[in-house]
Amino acid sequence: HLRQAIAAKGALAVIPNNPSRALKYPLDKHLYAQRHLVECCFSKLKQFRRVATRFEKTARNYRAVVTLAAIVLWMR
Repeated sequence: HLRQAIAAKGALAVIPNNPSRALKYPLDKHLYAQRHLVECCFSKLKQFRRVATRFEKTARNYRAVVTLAAIVLWMR
């Protein structure tokens, strides 16, 4: 159902197959690697408490905090 919902929105589902599944779906390994990088980036950003809990009240301030956290991660 999830793959059909994604396809209905005009996107390509990049979901790895379960090894025990009889019906295998094609997987673009390059797109999956890119998706993995983005997910890892979000995971690292969420390690900053202020980003994860969204203490900031305005979108402008929250974006500034996310930008600072991204800079800190980039500098490491």
